[in-house]
Amino acid sequence: MVKLSVIVPFYNVQTFAPDMLRSLASNARSDFEFILVDDCSTDRTPEILERAVGKGGLPGARLIRHEHNRGLATARNTGLGAAEGEYLAFLDGDDWLAPGHLERLLTGIERLGCDFVRTDHVQCTGAERTIHRVPHGRRGEVMDPRDAILPAHTSTSVDYPYAWAGIYHRRLREAGLLHFPDGLRTAEDRPWIWRLHREADSFAVLGLLGVFYRRGVASSLTQIGDVRQLDFIRSFDQVLAETATDARAAEFLPKAVRTYCAIIAHHLSNIDRFEPHVARRLRTLSAAALRRMPQDLLRDALDTMDLDRTVRLRRLRVIDRLRVGGAGGPGAGAAGNEEEAA
Repeated sequence: MVKLSVIVPFYNVQTFAPDMLRSLASNARSDFEFILVDDCSTDRTPEILERAVGKGGLPGARLIRHEHNRGLATARNTGLGAAEGEYLAFLDGDDWLAPGHLERLLTGIERLGCDFVRTDHVQCTGAERTIHRVPHGRRGEVMDPRDAILPAHTSTSVDYPYAWAGIYHRRLREAGLLHFPDGLRTAEDRPWIWRLHREADSFAVLGLLGVFYRRGVASSLTQIGDVRQLDFIRSFDQVLAETATDARAAEFLPKAVRTYCAIIAHHLSNIDRFEPHVARRLRTLSAAALRRMPQDLLRDALDTMDLDRTVRLRRLRVIDRLRVGGAGGPGAGAAGNEEEAA
């Protein structure tokens, strides 16, 4: 029986894939499987993966190929569909693991007996190493995931969405809680982490530092200012829509709205890195998103956020009102913008 399935999507990471695969080899065990999903890479990544699954390659490795590039969310879902393990974990193709990390992770979740475990990680930017902690102080204790969503005004577990920083029991997959929104090319883990915390029964945090997250890679989507970055709008729209149906929506929605506003403000603060037409679309879609939010919760968020973010968002709202008014009144302008946002 397969004890642990590790799902690793790859897309054009020929520079980093060999190190990542070596780190998997240093974590291999006879009851572990590694599901390598090539998301239609156009560089030498497919050759590297072929060698990994060949004779003398990575023990327990299986290779699945997409005929068309479908994005990280769908690649992870492909791996989930093929996974046979009692437990599941994720890794990205340009990151790596410390030797023995997976076994320590597995030991931790089996000892605790919970649905999922979250861990700290090491962010690697060039030669610099920075430890990032799960924003939850209680370690090694099984808790209700819903109790880790709040408070709204501080960073909590739902603000730490990294799928690869943890391990998950198979029953979550059977309950439909581990799949990612198909087609999302960025922020795919935001609806995912919110759903986990709203609907899973138990979780815990462990202070393990075995995941090394490579930041600042030129080919990474987080470094590319193209239209794919705007998928965060669809992602957070889904968070709001799903959270609104929760029995504790009145408690959780202020957190979701505030986080959505913070992400919009973050992208607006980096707007110069976007292509001009994408920057215009970012403003349009962001303004429409602000209009769709519950306005009382939006006002509360803007009244309590830091000055820099509040100013950016209020300025966007003023410009949007002027533009909508000049387009023939609030009704006509709002309808036109909603169509563009769709």
